[in-house]
Amino acid sequence: MKIEVWSDFVCPFCYIGKRRLEAALEEFSHQEHVFIEYKSYELDPDAKVNSRMTMNELLAEKYGMSIEKVKEMNENVIRQAADVGLIYNFDNLQPTNTFDAHRLTQYATKQNKGNEMTERLLKAHFTESAHIGDHHTLIKLAVEIGLDQEEVGAILQTCKNTKNVRHDEEQAKEMGVQGVPFFVFNEKYAVSGAQPIEVFSEVLEKVWEEENEQPTIKSRQPTTTDTTYCCEGESCNKE
Repeated sequence: MKIEVWSDFVCPFCYIGKRRLEAALEEFSHQEHVFIEYKSYELDPDAKVNSRMTMNELLAEKYGMSIEKVKEMNENVIRQAADVGLIYNFDNLQPTNTFDAHRLTQYATKQNKGNEMTERLLKAHFTESAHIGDHHTLIKLAVEIGLDQEEVGAILQTCKNTKNVRHDEEQAKEMGVQGVPFFVFNEKYAVSGAQPIEVFSEVLEKVWEEENEQPTIKSRQPTTTDTTYCCEGESCNKE
């Protein structure tokens, strides 16, 4: 079974959704037959690499609210992250452009380390408050997962893997993706947002049972009792 996941490294619900999917897979009896591929998606392609504002200040400006209100809003996300074992450090997050991080992950995928790179970048941004738009930081993180320092440095100094990033983003556009995380199972079912673990479990079982059916994407609409969150555009909102 193949699971394609469109996400961005500065999307808090992408990390939460990743953990919820992983929790569902732990209980899935056929987990050894599941292959996960992470796809590139930029929430804000125009974001600056080096921002003079903090994440809280950017959100306050965007929504026209005080810093205190922004922090209150973030508390709900922090609690959801904690529920799946993640530590979010919102007060110290470093806003940045994620295009080079996506190019790096495309390279890592070719080296069969795409999932490891994705995890490392998410943790670096949300837990360690690292500047994942900075090339020195990206090289350091890449070396930590076993990638070659010189090769990574050379790639970041060029436009290599740009086409791969744009291809993923074009695919998302063609499918009508408007927010991330966005999961596609065996090209049959699409799940939008950081759905509850039981939703992922349900889809895993469903897709496994229908594995030999002709692929056709169907969106799973959350019921009224679902708590569904995703990131859209430059922001993350409750659906």
